[in-house]
Amino acid sequence: MAKAAPLQVFEAPGLARLFAALRSLGWELAGPVIRDGAIVYGAISEPADLPVGWTDEHAPGHYRIKPRGDRAYFGYGIGAQSWKKYLYPAAVRLWTATRRRAALSARMEQPDARRIAFIGVRACELAAIALHDKVFLRGAHEDPDYRARRETLFVVAVNCAAPGATCFCASTRSGPVARRGFDVALTEVLGGAHRFVAEAGSERGAALLQSIGARAAIPADLAAVETIHAKATLHMGRSLPNHGLRERLQQNLEHPRWDEIAKKCLACSNCTMVCPTCFCSSLEDVPDLALHRSERWRKWDSCFTGEFSYIHGGSVRPGVGSRYRQWLMHKLCYTEEQFGTGGCVGCGRCITWCPAGIDITEEARAIAPGEVKP
Repeated sequence: MAKAAPLQVFEAPGLARLFAALRSLGWELAGPVIRDGAIVYGAISEPADLPVGWTDEHAPGHYRIKPRGDRAYFGYGIGAQSWKKYLYPAAVRLWTATRRRAALSARMEQPDARRIAFIGVRACELAAIALHDKVFLRGAHEDPDYRARRETLFVVAVNCAAPGATCFCASTRSGPVARRGFDVALTEVLGGAHRFVAEAGSERGAALLQSIGARAAIPADLAAVETIHAKATLHMGRSLPNHGLRERLQQNLEHPRWDEIAKKCLACSNCTMVCPTCFCSSLEDVPDLALHRSERWRKWDSCFTGEFSYIHGGSVRPGVGSRYRQWLMHKLCYTEEQFGTGGCVGCGRCITWCPAGIDITEEARAIAPGEVKP
């Protein structure tokens, strides 16, 4: 195992130098911004574009942002969106076919290869990106669009200091501290001088920290980081029973709880849309009215729709309960069987953004009660 890089420190004004250095190297910046009463991901340029002094409030079926009373740049739990909106967009045109008299031609869409630097990636989101890497890049047929977007990516992670009430990444072992998958990982320290303790995760990350004049961390910095990380782990709003969970769920496929969930679930697909690991899609051919041109699009889809499992004769999962079971089992069982890692990273978005307030940790505990082990 590679030895962790020594931690470095820069004062809060150094964040502007970090942003400027990335822009000078040709990266566009994307990070958390406040829009329409929510913290979402969008284009940024300066630290002032971040949700400075704001945090978010999470509960089942509930989300609000509110002032923190300080000047924290990353003092929120988890945004309303995931980074897959950039790496695996909701709609991508794959190719265009054109007919001119008897001649038919087709043109493949060129992948989007813009150089984008993600600012503020949480540990749970790094785990979600790692899963998508396995899905789209490690199989027999890689996704060229995903590869093009992924290869030009620079990742600035920020370790979580204020997990939300629906977060449970500690029990899925995917957070709250970033361990891998980043170029630079930051921990924001507010006590005393407002500063960032940084860890380089790549050679280009180390070069970036050197270019902005980061200094070596001293014992006080290390102690502050350890305290922040420990508090974040202890203040998870939820936990998922993780010891033997997969086996117990597979033994309870006919548990009466599935029918109880069906009475509440709206099959609206909100959970799959906000989930950072869901990757189901459908293909849609869009011809023009004159039938001279046709486009094929890949679009996000959801296992909660009746059409998703439709084959000749009807839907394989006609009932809402069976669709919820498919989703939960895919998150907590089937993805691990397919890709060797869990399909749930504990971000809690599915709980927050469910209109019926259905809680995956509560349902898993009711169907397959068990222990939570570190």
